[in-house]
Amino acid sequence: MSAALGLAFALALPALAQKPSKDGSDSYFQKGEIHELRLVLAPEAEQALRDAPRAYAPFELWVDGKRFATGGGVKLKGAAGSYRDYDDRPALTVKLDKFEGTTLFHGLEKFHLNNAAQDPSLLSDWLGSEVFRAAGYPAVRVTHARVRINERDMGLYVLKEGFDKRFLARWFTDSKGNLYDGGFCQDLDAALELDGGDGVADGSDVAAIGAACGESDMVKRWAALEPLVDVPAFTRFMALEQLCGHWDGYTINANNYRLYFVPGGKARFLPHGMDQLFGDPWASTLDMPPSMLGSSVMKRPEWRKLYRKELKDLLPRVEPKALARKLDPVQERIESALKKLEGDAAAVQREHYQGLVERIAERHRFLLEEVNAPEPKPLVFKPGVAVTLKGWRTHSEVEDANVGSETDDGVDWYVVECGPSGRCIAGFRKSVLLGRGRYKLSTTLKADGVDALVEDGAPSRGAALRISGVNAEGFLEGSATRELSFEFEVVEEKGDVDLVLELRATAGRIRLRQDSLKLVKLADK
Repeated sequence: MSAALGLAFALALPALAQKPSKDGSDSYFQKGEIHELRLVLAPEAEQALRDAPRAYAPFELWVDGKRFATGGGVKLKGAAGSYRDYDDRPALTVKLDKFEGTTLFHGLEKFHLNNAAQDPSLLSDWLGSEVFRAAGYPAVRVTHARVRINERDMGLYVLKEGFDKRFLARWFTDSKGNLYDGGFCQDLDAALELDGGDGVADGSDVAAIGAACGESDMVKRWAALEPLVDVPAFTRFMALEQLCGHWDGYTINANNYRLYFVPGGKARFLPHGMDQLFGDPWASTLDMPPSMLGSSVMKRPEWRKLYRKELKDLLPRVEPKALARKLDPVQERIESALKKLEGDAAAVQREHYQGLVERIAERHRFLLEEVNAPEPKPLVFKPGVAVTLKGWRTHSEVEDANVGSETDDGVDWYVVECGPSGRCIAGFRKSVLLGRGRYKLSTTLKADGVDALVEDGAPSRGAALRISGVNAEGFLEGSATRELSFEFEVVEEKGDVDLVLELRATAGRIRLRQDSLKLVKLADK
């Protein structure tokens, strides 16, 4: 790509601005008034949510003690980490017109009530929305509400507007395009759920992008992606996710996103599920992302350069003092609302808020250096000497697998365990930049009661090591302890490789020392 064309790409993304609402919703979100929302459900509706939690059940909405709306529907929402049963503290999706209702709540037809199970600060989603929208990037608006379900006081919830035509109309000229829900850890080669739109109904629009990302010839891949995806917008989307440390978003985890196909235009990614921002202040923004589109874009030098420019330009959006000025009034409202609850909820939340502020400051200090750092260089190996690989990230394609770490007698271990569903596809990944040559990845692993999951076309079974896009050569099942290894070759001068340690099983558990994951460069044949 020529320098002139590269500049054209940089100028191709206008700074979008949300159109002023005509329904009063702007004022509601700007003021952040914390209403008490009471969802009144008949006994049969409650039982319906126990039996089929993902299906809407009828309810009445009461606001601040007064009956407000009928004809609405409510269902349970959430995935791994945030889902709770109806009789617990569930996260909810509300659709006020589901059963012929006509009343809107501050201009909202659809909204979510998140239980903040993974965000005790109650501020992460609000903060992510503010950062994206201030950068001219479409994101839903966020506030808070005190929630009751019949006579149960559920406490303070995060209220988010829904992804619907009202949202799309505020950001795009045409709101009739196809809108897809990325689902749980589904990339562009999956059958994404169509939420609405007047476009094709067979998923071929998503499949075209997935197929382009799977093209082995990189020049052909980039040429195929260019007419399908708004690449300048995507580089801004990636930069914002990375600056905020949104590890559970599309860029890093192929999770928590919406995909909108602008009629007559190109696909746009929309951020979602930003309840765990700034978790790791030192997470790199320069490592190769594992998502299909993220890695495809970052492997083209011109697009990677555009991404790095976005990182620099957007860095002031996460400047700690500027964010604190925005966060403080919201924190005061939350703290005031929590003081009305029993116990020490307000004091506990304030501690988590202070922790968030500290992580933002740490993140910014790290980013100040990294955005100006030179391009990463391949790992350096001494002949015959293995390199210990640290900093593996968790990955799961199912909702109930237990993927994490533990410490025994001062030794750190990685652990993957099947959940009650009996279908585990989970483990750890790490991206590394390697020079041309042959390599061997190895670890010593302990399996306990592993029953291998055997599926047609799967790249592995049981416990295995491999690289992304390549099938494993060996696996471990049953109860045993032994070394696993996987050999591969990098044929280009330097290449980004996604290393994979995974458990594909119907039952069982694996455990390995974190310092046992090693990579060695093999001698040329």
